[in-house]
Amino acid sequence: MSGVVIVGAGPGIGQAVACRFAREGVPVTLISRTEKTAKGVAEAVHPYGVPVVPLAADSTDDIALRAALDDAAGELGPPDAVVYNAALIRPDALGDLSVAGHLDAWAVNVVGAITTAAHVLPPMARRRSGTFIVTGGMPAPKPSYMSLSLGKAGVRTFLSMLDEEYGPAGVHVATVTVDGPVARGTTPDTEDMAEHLDPDDIADHYWRLHTQPRHAWESEVIVAA
Repeated sequence: MSGVVIVGAGPGIGQAVACRFAREGVPVTLISRTEKTAKGVAEAVHPYGVPVVPLAADSTDDIALRAALDDAAGELGPPDAVVYNAALIRPDALGDLSVAGHLDAWAVNVVGAITTAAHVLPPMARRRSGTFIVTGGMPAPKPSYMSLSLGKAGVRTFLSMLDEEYGPAGVHVATVTVDGPVARGTTPDTEDMAEHLDPDDIADHYWRLHTQPRHAWESEVIVAA
């Protein structure tokens, strides 16, 4: 395996997915907005003994993001799997955001995924193999999270188009839709279990999607408390 690339690798789901793939011996590239975050996540992955490449790039900077994806391929080879996990999660209602604020949210939640897909999917299609997964959310839109609801609806539609175009070429396109807040260490005995999801449990779905045989491919997994 040449590895997995995680765009938006933070201490929550991104780190959990990185560790899940590393447990299986898969090399990992971590692309975070800051070098400090990428290196912090890398420290959590190092104990698994696989090559780990931490890189810094803002998902809204298409030039920097494409350069990081090229660096990842240069270090570890063309990736077997790419996960887009970047998101701007904040409460905002109608009238709360300026035009610039909405554009900033859309750039992270949707356009970064478009930039990533445009860079990695055509090579996957030429190889007739690969997995592209986006962390989704908001299966039911919430007026109090307007920009996030719009972004997650947009990226879900985008993935549907990618699946139609690249699925026949052997690329598994899917989304893991996380329906609720995430907190590490959540167990059945945890008082707020009904409200929080453990990122380590969520990460299992990314590995399962990546290893699914083609006849059993799922396009969306909804994880809810």
